Amino acid sequence: MEELCQVREKLQKYINDMAKNGLDKWFAQKWVDIGSKKKDGSFSKCGRSKQKKDAKRKYPKCVPLAKARSMSEGQRRSAVARKRSAGNTGPKPTNVKTFTKRTKAMGGGFMAKRQRMSMV
Repeated sequence: MEELCQVREKLQKYINDMAKNGLDKWFAQKWVDIGSKKKDGSFSKCGRSKQKKDAKRKYPKCVPLAKARSMSEGQRRSAVARKRSAGNTGPKPTNVKTFTKRTKAMGGGFMAKRQRMSMV
């Protein structure tokens, strides 16, 4: 019984540490807008400073700087396009996934091709 209590205490401590560290890490990250690149190639800070001034700008697509640097130009364009076409109505923006799910190629791959060839 004592062993079970010890295991439960360790598990609870682990869960609390993970929750705290995860949130701390999230706040410590530098978030950037991948939809607006500066002339020097860097990304602008996430968010809009004043809504009246930035009313013409679309909603920003924000990601951590490390993720923005690891994304290709096509991935960034795709994420921004999906964010802007999401139909952001109302005061809160619509969230979209940064990366889309991969779709399977039509035809099913190598085994499906072999099966089709043997049938013909």
